[in-house]
Amino acid sequence: MKISAIKTFPINVGFGSQLVVKVETDSGIYGWGASGLSGRELAVIGAIEHFKGFLIGKDARNIGALWQEMYRGQYFEGGRVLTAAISAIDIALYDIKGKALGVPVYELLGGKHRDHVDCFASVRFRTREELFEYSKICIKEGWNMLRLAPAEFEAEGDKELFEPRESIAVIAEWLTDLRKEVGSAVTIGIDYHTRLTPAQTYSFIKRMPPGTLDYIEEPIRDENPEAYENLRKMVDIPFTIGEEFSSKWQFLPFLERNLTQYARIDICNVGGITEAMKVASLAEAHYIDLMPHNPLGPICTAATIHMAAASPNFGWLEEMNTPAQYMGTDAPEFYPVRPILDGPTYPVLDTPGLGVEFDEELALEKGFKPIEIPRLRRKDGSFTNW
Repeated sequence: MKISAIKTFPINVGFGSQLVVKVETDSGIYGWGASGLSGRELAVIGAIEHFKGFLIGKDARNIGALWQEMYRGQYFEGGRVLTAAISAIDIALYDIKGKALGVPVYELLGGKHRDHVDCFASVRFRTREELFEYSKICIKEGWNMLRLAPAEFEAEGDKELFEPRESIAVIAEWLTDLRKEVGSAVTIGIDYHTRLTPAQTYSFIKRMPPGTLDYIEEPIRDENPEAYENLRKMVDIPFTIGEEFSSKWQFLPFLERNLTQYARIDICNVGGITEAMKVASLAEAHYIDLMPHNPLGPICTAATIHMAAASPNFGWLEEMNTPAQYMGTDAPEFYPVRPILDGPTYPVLDTPGLGVEFDEELALEKGFKPIEIPRLRRKDGSFTNW
């Protein structure tokens, strides 16, 4: 069963973009994969064009060996662009192998530990009213884990402004009130999306009573593990880190040194299912649960469900489309077959392969326009993280 073609389909979905990859074989079986490097789809397509030269004609069943060849086949190995491309192809190869054997992907990973995958609600808000309204809707519908994502940016002409100190003062008050309102049974975390410094993170946490937050996600950038190590000594709530990591090696210091208490694996960036399962095992060895990053579409969701099903140390899966907010990332017009939520969970099905289908003709018909994420400025005009 040899690889006969690799095709790329960049699409615009909702306010974002996705890159879908199709791997075809000479047996007629094909597989779907996706890249997680949102906003840089053209770069990933370029990497896949390089990979095609040596992948076409190879046995699609040798997934691990092909992963090594893609990762190590050049002197300059790794990096987010290359691993995003590897991820998409790797996921598609698992889809092919599952279909060829007539089994769901999780059977290739050791079988399932669970019958459904619990999700957390991603609650985006700009105002106190939105925070309380969206949170209460989710809780009423049975979502007992909320990941809050503040987006309280000010507009000035064509610029969006963000002042960290102003933000933490306001958000700390809102969260303190929210915890009093919803009680202690709901798990509440917040994603500050690398917008803070260590000092600002410490100040933010200290403004709230103990027990207000169950974790904080990505408060600072991750290039320097020592910065997180110092922050870990200052802050006494769990960290959730890893959505930007592109290999097991990048995860390693954060797991070995207990710098994160949840692993935010992005299966479409870290190197696909092959690499994600290795990170999951490393996390298990350090008693760290998985809280996978899942902001894309149904292929990412499906691949992550299979990883979660096969991993004993799974916590929650990120979900963007909740009873309170529909972000449109599931894109039913593009994905006629896809995972379907059952309340705040995804059932673990026995469909062969991933259990996803994609409308490539519609993708070609719609075309693609590259997009950029917002660029935030401080009030003095300097650039800050989105």
